[in-house]
Amino acid sequence: MHPLKVQAVYQDTGVPAYKGNPFIEALPPLLEAFTQTRNLKSGTVPSFQDLNAPRVVRSHSIARLSDDFFQPLNNHILLTEKISLMIRGGYVGRNPCTGDLQKHLQNGYERIQKGDLNAFKFESVKSTAQSMLLIGCSGYGKTTSLIRTLSAYPQVIYHRNFNIEQVVYLKIDCSHNGSLKEICLNFFRALDQVLDTNYEKQYGLKRYNIQALLTKMSQLANAHALGLLAIDEIQHLSRSKSGGSQEMLNFFVTMVNTIGVPIMLIGTPKAREIFEADFRSARRGAGFGAIFWEPLPEYIDDQLNPEWVAFTDNLWKQQLLNQRDEFLSDEIRHVWYDLSQGIIDIVVKLFVLAQLRAIAANKERITSKLLHQIYNEELKPVHPMLEALRSGNVEKISRYSDLIIPDMDRKVFDLQKMIQTMPLDTTTEDIYKQLATEDERRIYTMFKEEFEPQRLIECIKTAYQTYPTAARQQIIPIIFSLLSSDIPISSGTKIKKAAEKVEYLKPKQWETLQQEDLRFIHSQYLTEYELHQTLKEKGIILDMKNLVLKAG
Repeated sequence: MHPLKVQAVYQDTGVPAYKGNPFIEALPPLLEAFTQTRNLKSGTVPSFQDLNAPRVVRSHSIARLSDDFFQPLNNHILLTEKISLMIRGGYVGRNPCTGDLQKHLQNGYERIQKGDLNAFKFESVKSTAQSMLLIGCSGYGKTTSLIRTLSAYPQVIYHRNFNIEQVVYLKIDCSHNGSLKEICLNFFRALDQVLDTNYEKQYGLKRYNIQALLTKMSQLANAHALGLLAIDEIQHLSRSKSGGSQEMLNFFVTMVNTIGVPIMLIGTPKAREIFEADFRSARRGAGFGAIFWEPLPEYIDDQLNPEWVAFTDNLWKQQLLNQRDEFLSDEIRHVWYDLSQGIIDIVVKLFVLAQLRAIAANKERITSKLLHQIYNEELKPVHPMLEALRSGNVEKISRYSDLIIPDMDRKVFDLQKMIQTMPLDTTTEDIYKQLATEDERRIYTMFKEEFEPQRLIECIKTAYQTYPTAARQQIIPIIFSLLSSDIPISSGTKIKKAAEKVEYLKPKQWETLQQEDLRFIHSQYLTEYELHQTLKEKGIILDMKNLVLKAG
C-alpha cells in the first residue's frame, strides 16, 4: 500500500448529520480546535548536549528553525476549525450509503458526455460543500499553517467495502502566469502522486479544451471522494489566460455548488483583484468565507499582546548560543517587533540570522545592536514593505503584498561557511566536564580566547568555591583579579574575601554583562545621543526640567 494510504476504520462521531457516513466516520476523531492545534506545536528546549555541541553542528540546528519551528496562534485555531467543518460538511451530501455519491458521479458522467459543467442527470442532487478564501501577505504563515493542519488527516483512506480510495485533501499551487488549464494539470499531477495513477498522461497531455479538462477534473474529484481542494498562490491566476474573471469565478462556484467539493483559495491581497467587482457576489453565491490574516500586533488596547509575548518567549528558548540571556528582555522584544513588524517569517529569520552571526563573530549572544545590524545588512530587500507597515498606510501596504527575503538560503550558507572556517575548539567538551555549573561554563566561554585555558578553569573554580552564592556579575571581577595575580592557582587554593582587589572590565568586554548594567547599555549604541535617549527612556537620567517645574 502507498505510504500515504490507510485502511478505513470507522467510528461514530456523535454528530447526527455525520452518522452512517463512511467518508466522515473514517476520519480522525473530532477534537477541540485548540487541542488539535496544540498538537501541531514544534520545538523543544535545547538540551545541555545541544548547547555545547560544536559550532558547526549548532549552526545547522539553528538554520533548521526556519522550517521546523511552529507556534500555534489564534489564526491557526480558526483555520483548523474551518477546515474540519469544510471537509466533514462536504461529505454530508456525498454519502455512498444513501446513493448521493452515485448521483454526483452520474451527473459527472453527463457533464463529460456533453462537455458542459452545468449539465446534470439528477436535478435533486444537493451540495453541502463550503468554500473559503484565505488572504494574507507573503510571510504571514498561510501555507505553513495549512500544511501542518492538513497533516493531522490521512491523505488517502481505502474503503474495502466500496472499493473507493478517498482522497481527504489535495493541495495544488497556481504557478506564475497560470491559467485554469494549468490548475487542471496540477490537479491531475497531484492525484497521480498520492494514488499512483496516470491521469496527467491520460488527460493532460491530450488536446482537450479547458471545458473538457474541467469536467474530467470535477468527475475525478467525486470519484475519489475529494474532501478539500486547496489552491495556493491564487494571485498568480491570470484573467487573460483563463477567459476572464467571470470564467474563473464560474468554475469555482460550480465546483462548490454543483460538484459538491469544498474549495479553499489561498493568496496574497492581489488575489482580490482577480475577482474585482465579482468578489462580493461570489461570496454570496458560492458561500465564500474570507479570512484575512494580519501581522501579529505588538499591543492590543495599550497592553502587550499576549500572543506576541508567548511566540517570542518560545522562540527565544530555541537559542543555541553559549552566552545567551535566559530571558527575553522587553527592550529586545520591542526592537525585534519594530524590525519585523510582527510578520512571522521575518521574526523567525531575523532570529536565525542573528544567532548565526553571533557564532560567526564569536560573540555567542543576541543583542538589540546585533538585531539592527542583521536588519540593515541582510534584510534590505524587505525594507520598503516593512516601512509601509510602520506607516500604517493601506495604499502603501497594498503595493508590497509579496514579502519575500531573496537568497535567504545563501545568507544562511555564507554564515555557516564562516563558522566552519573558525578554529576548532577540540578541548571544550573535556573542559566543560571540569566545571560544575552552567554559570562556570558560560564564564569560561566568555573569556577562553583571552586567557590560558587551564589557569582560567582553576580561577573560576577557586572563585566559586570561595563565593558559592555570588551572582555572575559579582564573580567575574574576582576571577579577573585571580587571573592578574602572580599567585599559583590550583583547585585547593583559598582566597581571602576581604583582601581581594576588584578590577574593572575593559570596554570591549562590556557586551558580556547583564542587560541592566550601564556598561552593557553603553556598548549597544554608537552615538552619545542614542545612549542619552535610551537612558532617558529607561528613567535612569534625572529629568531636572520636570523636577524644577514640580518644585516651582
